Amino acid sequence: MHRGGGVHTVPAAQGGWKNEVVGTVVGPYVPKRAAVKAGRALARQLRVEHTIHRKDGVISEKNSYGNDPYPPRDAK
Repeated sequence: MHRGGGVHTVPAAQGGWKNEVVGTVVGPYVPKRAAVKAGRALARQLRVEHTIHRKDGVISEKNSYGNDPYPPRDAK
C-alpha cells in the first residue's frame, strides 16, 4: 500500500463502511465504529493521517499518526 494520502473511513455504496488508502479499498465493515477502529490501526501502522467521514461524505474528524507538518499550537 502507498503511504501518501492517508486512510479515509467512508460510507460504502452498497451499505456499511470501508477504509480507502490511495484508492485501495479495505473493508467492508458494519458498524461504523468497526471501520473507524480498523482505519485508526491502519493509519498508525502506515504513520499517516486518518480522516473519518460522515454518512453524507463530510469530514467529521482527522487524526495524524505520522510526521505532522502542521502540528497544533498551544494557546498559552
